[in-house]
Amino acid sequence: MDLFLLILSAILIISGIIGSFMPIVPGPLTSWFGLFSLNLISTVEIDKTLLIITFIIALIIFVLDSLIPIYGSKYFGATKYGILGASIGLLIGIITPIPFGIIIGPILGALIGELLFNNDLKKSIKSSIGVLIGFLASTFIKFITSLIYLMIYLVQLWEYI
Repeated sequence: MDLFLLILSAILIISGIIGSFMPIVPGPLTSWFGLFSLNLISTVEIDKTLLIITFIIALIIFVLDSLIPIYGSKYFGATKYGILGASIGLLIGIITPIPFGIIIGPILGALIGELLFNNDLKKSIKSSIGVLIGFLASTFIKFITSLIYLMIYLVQLWEYI
């Protein structure tokens, strides 16, 4: 059972790091479940306070992951049409097998959404830049958090071995 939990925890930690770049997988939460799975191994003892604090941080980042791109685009003047376009573009960018589709999709989606209902190219481009900045900020926060969880995982694993 311990071997299964060890493999599961490693898969979850790696999935969390990858999930930092993919909006479908909640990166830090997935990484936290990797820490939690490691804690379930009979000889591994992770401090409960550490688990609680890292879980709260993962939940906060999970909520912020939805809010940061929206507020980033709102700050740059996006309307609800630009945000809707960015969301649709994100889904298309994930499905489409083009390089960087996950970044290009929301930007083009916001631009198209703004242009369809606003017809102001300058404002539409500014909104698209806001979507990009919000997306990059959110991705960076998730990635750094998942890397920190990986470091905690490796320290705990080192003590286990």
